[in-house]
Amino acid sequence: MRLEGKKIILGVTGSIAAYKAAVLLRLLVKEGAEVQVIITPAGKEFITPVTLSALSGKPVISEFFGANDGTWNSHVDLGLWADAMIIAPATAATIGKMVSGVADNMLVTTYFSAKCPVFIAPAMDLDMFAHPVTQKNLESLKSLGNIIIEPTSGELASGLTGKGRMEEPENIVEVLSVYFRQSQILKGKTFLVTAGPTFEKIDAVRFLGNYSSGKMGYAIAENLANYGAQVILISGPVNLETSKRNIELVKVESAQQMYNECVSRFSTCSGAVMCAAVADFTVENAEKNKVKRGKENWQLVLTPTNDIALKLGKMKTGDQILVGFALETDNEIENAIDKRKRKNFDFIVLNSLNDSGAGFQTDTNKITIIGTDNKPQIFELKSKKEVAADIVDKIKSMIG
Repeated sequence: MRLEGKKIILGVTGSIAAYKAAVLLRLLVKEGAEVQVIITPAGKEFITPVTLSALSGKPVISEFFGANDGTWNSHVDLGLWADAMIIAPATAATIGKMVSGVADNMLVTTYFSAKCPVFIAPAMDLDMFAHPVTQKNLESLKSLGNIIIEPTSGELASGLTGKGRMEEPENIVEVLSVYFRQSQILKGKTFLVTAGPTFEKIDAVRFLGNYSSGKMGYAIAENLANYGAQVILISGPVNLETSKRNIELVKVESAQQMYNECVSRFSTCSGAVMCAAVADFTVENAEKNKVKRGKENWQLVLTPTNDIALKLGKMKTGDQILVGFALETDNEIENAIDKRKRKNFDFIVLNSLNDSGAGFQTDTNKITIIGTDNKPQIFELKSKKEVAADIVDKIKSMIG
């Protein structure tokens, strides 16, 4: 069975297409999945919890507290339990709540706690689906890493004909099956990913650093993990965390600490993605105590840090993949190609500070990937999660 042992949350909302949820549920169970149904109050107007409970073999969850004994239904536990969450049908109202953060029912609250991939199968009339607000909301959900299962065209409940019909249950099951098959493509592989800035101490309270948020590196690490890879995420000081079970988070501060971790671990890895913004210089003699105001002509002597990417490029064997990043302001393509060659990268990801929405402290990025053929592959501005998917797709294609 294709979904044997998978734990799936099926979210049902208030749509005429809710009857399809019963068919979808039956197919999921038939494929070996363990399914927990969560239904919105409006959803119960279209299909009864009794029907869904009989098909799933589990009590259907609708409220935060059980009606009979006051038992608390923990959305946090549900979010950790599931291997996937599928909202089918998903109404315009529920989609709007998911985008806006209106967690006023058990289903939307669980969505915000989900650590698993979330699939959304919209169902609504053609004008509602085509409305700019709905399309903007779907794009927002997609940019956050949710998977949108596009509705089909056909006769709608209103009597009109157009796009808005929830995808057929058999096809939704196939989407889930394909996803779980692909999620094991990198199983057995280990990747090292660096992320964030490094801090070089000046004295007890001051440091040299940069504006890197770590968002790009963390997104790449999580995308690799989604495909079954074991990931060693070596992170400089950032305000980010990851809950993926197959990501080992190693926190460092200085360039030397990051260098030591990378060099000691790379030989056991299938590849590495060098996404961190590592300091090029460190303070030669950092003060142990805080330097007080009034010290005249305080001069810092800076010495070069060890080049992590260059070292790994020299260590790299023929069956390892090494990916680098280049942040440029001028002669971008030429500089990136030169850096790729010097550091023995299999491909390099180019960012330009001349592109609006790219660079540090943003949720978006615009990249160009350059491989050993030196032919630039240019991508449009996307969320960093979508950019991470493009980078990992390139890695997967090289692994075969």
